[in-house]
Amino acid sequence: MTPAARAQAAIEILDAVIVAAREGGAAADTLVQRYFSSRRYAGSKDRRAVRELVFEVIRAIGEPPANGRAALIGYARAGAPELLATFGEGGHGPAALIEGEAGAALSAAPEWLRPALARRFGGDIDAQVAALLTRAPLDLRVNRLKATREQVLAELPDLTPTPFAADGLRAPAGLQVEGLAAWAEGRIEVQDEGSQLAALAVGALPGETVVDLCAGAGGKTLALAAAMADQGRIIAADIDRGRLQAMPPRLARAGVTIAEPRLLDPRREAEALADLAGRVDRVLIDAPCSGTGTWRRNPEARWRLTPERLARLTAEQDRLLDLATTLLRPGGTLTYVVCSLLPDEGEERIAALLARQSGLIPQSFCNPVGAAAVTSLVLTPGSEGCDGFFIAQGLRSC
Repeated sequence: MTPAARAQAAIEILDAVIVAAREGGAAADTLVQRYFSSRRYAGSKDRRAVRELVFEVIRAIGEPPANGRAALIGYARAGAPELLATFGEGGHGPAALIEGEAGAALSAAPEWLRPALARRFGGDIDAQVAALLTRAPLDLRVNRLKATREQVLAELPDLTPTPFAADGLRAPAGLQVEGLAAWAEGRIEVQDEGSQLAALAVGALPGETVVDLCAGAGGKTLALAAAMADQGRIIAADIDRGRLQAMPPRLARAGVTIAEPRLLDPRREAEALADLAGRVDRVLIDAPCSGTGTWRRNPEARWRLTPERLARLTAEQDRLLDLATTLLRPGGTLTYVVCSLLPDEGEERIAALLARQSGLIPQSFCNPVGAAAVTSLVLTPGSEGCDGFFIAQGLRSC
């Protein structure tokens, strides 16, 4: 592919990403793969170059652009004149620029979100938001059921310990994890350090009954099972059949036997969990959220979020929090986690829950990134180097 053809390919993929963001379609990575699956003539260098360009443009533009062409023009005018030179070259390149043609403005975040981000970060907002758009590292978790961190480091000396998670390892860029024997045999799992810390905050112990209420494909379920030494019971529940179906092979590879995947019907979750009401030691709710803490992995998520969608998400978080409290036994704990850095989805949801639920009180837990115990914790790429998370815990007193 010529540079001009690469630029046009980026425009076409960006068009698809913009539509998907508006209509709730596939992620940008998936759209890149789909684009090239029907264009076998493109070599690996071309695919890699186009993909990198697409994500550079997405990271540079916080507001949803009008179209892929406007996005690439705005990005190019801000510092990539060689891209502008491809417009009008002919062949498979972009059409010539029109006099006065507008390009998308560069920005780190949508303007409507800046007040919420300012409440979170204060005067450090620009540096913290910039960190949200850096490239994420590849983190691994050592599976205690099969190995220790020291054993894995001896096996894979290119890995390094993560700063805070006791079982965390950071891999060099480009490592093909699924080609490693340590992965195939269940000694390691791919898991961001922030996600590992969220699972550790639950404080699950061997022999307990734990509900992972929004378990997805089971990343935190696996971490909970390891913390529990595969003793006790974990109900890994979710409404997404496809994600749950991905869990059993992961459980088998990790040697986890105590996790029970359970499919829930949306809005009828309480019925499917009725046998557990008032009997659970710990509930982890990794609630659906805006994903602002994972922008460095999914930068197009900025284009998906609207005030209306945020309102729907916070309402769903409230509903799931209320459901979770019904499962707890007296003295049981609820751990609320969102990969969001918006106070609307963090402190405000916990304050609203405590106002509704008089039988729930804030519960201190060990702070994995500091000395003193806390009742809530915020992790950010700019401060801790992991994905952004809000974590809080409450105890059912009666």
